[in-house]
Amino acid sequence: MADNQGGRRKGAGRPKGSPNKSTARARETIAQFVEGNADRLNGWLDKIEKENGELEAFKAFTTLLEYHVPKLARSEITGKDGKDLATPRIEIVNASKDAG
Repeated sequence: MADNQGGRRKGAGRPKGSPNKSTARARETIAQFVEGNADRLNGWLDKIEKENGELEAFKAFTTLLEYHVPKLARSEITGKDGKDLATPRIEIVNASKDAG
């Protein structure tokens, strides 16, 4: 009987940060749709703007865009163990006093 009974193996699975296959396929499909229907998309947005205003047309465009160009993840920079970073100390020296 083997001593190693399950658990996570080092290096197993998808690398951190890489998209899974279905997400990559979905993004590619949406990209092809947008590229193949760019002229129609402009017409749809013009119609939305005419019927519901500029803001609604913009919302529709940005909603679609999120599936084609992913949002960037927010990141927070902290010091050791999640504490605040140290504030650098800046000392201003009066140059005229030192010169004379």
